[in-house]
Formats: sequence, C-alpha cells, structure tokens
Amino acid sequence: MRKQLTFFIFLVSVSLSAQNWESTWKDATQKASAENKKIVLVFSGSDWCIPCIKLEKEVWQSEAFIAFSNENLSLYRADFPKRKKNKLSPQLQEANAALAEIYNAKGYFPWVVVLSPSQKQLGTFTYEKTPVSSYLKKINGF
Repeated sequence: MRKQLTFFIFLVSVSLSAQNWESTWKDATQKASAENKKIVLVFSGSDWCIPCIKLEKEVWQSEAFIAFSNENLSLYRADFPKRKKNKLSPQLQEANAALAEIYNAKGYFPWVVVLSPSQKQLGTFTYEKTPVSSYLKKINGF
C-alpha cells in the first residue's frame, strides 16, 4: 500500500510540473481556439543550437513558465534537429518546414512566435539572458 501511495504522489507531481507541448500544429491551434489561449510557436534546433538549448533549460523547463503556460498557453515546438538519432518523421519535418515558411522565413534559431487563438501573429522574440519573468511579461504584453 505504501508503494502505491508513493507512486501515486510521484505521478501527481510529474503531471503538475509537466509542460503540455502539443505533438502537432493542428492540436496546438485547436487547443488555443477551444480554450481561448495564445499560441507559443518555438522554432528550435534542439540538438545543435546552443541558444535553443539554453532557452529550453532556463525558460521552458522553469517552474514559473510551466505553471504559466499550463494556464494560459498552447505550446508547439517546430524542431529542426541535425543528428540522425534525433531525426523527425518525414511528415513532421514537412509540417515544421511549412510553418517556417510562414512564421520564420529568415531561419532564425531560436525564434519564438506568439499568436492569438485565431493564429494572428502578435509578436516575436529570441533567446536573451534574462529572468523567466521577463519572458512572461513579454508574452503577456503581446
């Protein structure tokens, strides 16, 4: 019984601290529309882009951002990994490339696009060595 209770507490804590990055752009836009949430679209090179990795560790994985995003945002990461072991499916590669044509034509990494629930672009930013609170203010300000 004690092991079951410990496992249950572990699952609850993981689910409360987990981010909800959507697995498809369609899922992200549907969630945003249904729940009236802004969309944060992140263009990332997860296995080669040092500022992308810093943004992930310093901001996206922070407790403050996770709590804020779970309440207010629909998240989608358009990733462009280079290593074979991290290769995405051809369908996902095509979908991310199509998003890049629309929202990241200059190919900046990392590039964060904040959109309205109806997919109207509200603002953009990239990695800066600033506190998480600055990112939250920026997203709220758009």
